[in-house]
Amino acid sequence: MALSRFILASFVLLAMQGCGPKAPDAATAGAEANSEAAGTPVTVTSPGIEDMQDVITLNAVSSFLLKTPVRSSANGYLQKVYTQPGRFVNAGQDLFVIRTKESQSLGNTISGLDSSLHFDGLIHVKAPGSGYVTGLSYRPGDYVLDGEQLATISDAKSFVFLLNLPYELKPFIPANKQLTLQLPDSTSLTGYLDIAMPALDSASQTQSYKLRVNTNMDIPENLIAKVMLLKKTSPHTVTLPKGAVLSDEMQRVFWIMKMIDSTTAVKTIIAKGMETATTVEILSPKLSATDKVLLTGNYGLPDTAKVLITQQP
Repeated sequence: MALSRFILASFVLLAMQGCGPKAPDAATAGAEANSEAAGTPVTVTSPGIEDMQDVITLNAVSSFLLKTPVRSSANGYLQKVYTQPGRFVNAGQDLFVIRTKESQSLGNTISGLDSSLHFDGLIHVKAPGSGYVTGLSYRPGDYVLDGEQLATISDAKSFVFLLNLPYELKPFIPANKQLTLQLPDSTSLTGYLDIAMPALDSASQTQSYKLRVNTNMDIPENLIAKVMLLKKTSPHTVTLPKGAVLSDEMQRVFWIMKMIDSTTAVKTIIAKGMETATTVEILSPKLSATDKVLLTGNYGLPDTAKVLITQQP
């Protein structure tokens, strides 16, 4: 009986050993060991030297600051209209002809007294200034009253772009007397900053500044242009691609993984300055063009990491 129990126990023990995990073969173990020894695959980059600018994009709206009304100088009927909305007119140009009610009978009476007098009773209304006709209120045959507004002329010399500037950006105005305006059709214009309008938008807290442009283009009113306002510039500063800069969750601490030899990268705390969509300015520590910094494969590495460089700059 004791012998049978001994045989059964031995059989169970052998069966359990046969079901256990198999030890990895030599080839697999060797590959894993080589991978760990080689390090994490990464690519590297080197610092660059370039000029960086901190700019803010603002809106500027085209506008005619002076709009002059053209008024009737008598009661009567519009006999002729020589203009139309959108047309450019010069100062002194005929715009309307008005015939008064009394002109017909008075003209016949005067002609009967002296045939040499050619009284037609027509009143010519001329443009008070040069510009674009932006409003036309009447057509031929309409009756108008003395002093009634017939049209509106937007003075061409009063054309400006109004830059909507947040009041907190006012300290940057002295360094931005000349600005570039980008129109929606990608045309660029040079604008010269003029005086500010004496009012502030209560909702947005923006103040309008006049931007005068020298152009022969026919630019419509209320066109929105983009204006780049320069806040700061750093000439010949050290930069790195954005992908090389890492940060904590709160984005308060920034660092890079810098190579100290051919296989080792260490965490290096940095102070960053300006940044663009692709580039970050590195204020400290001082980096040279020969330094190598991890560009990819850098996320999640320990403070000191073994790496395998797969591509160099």
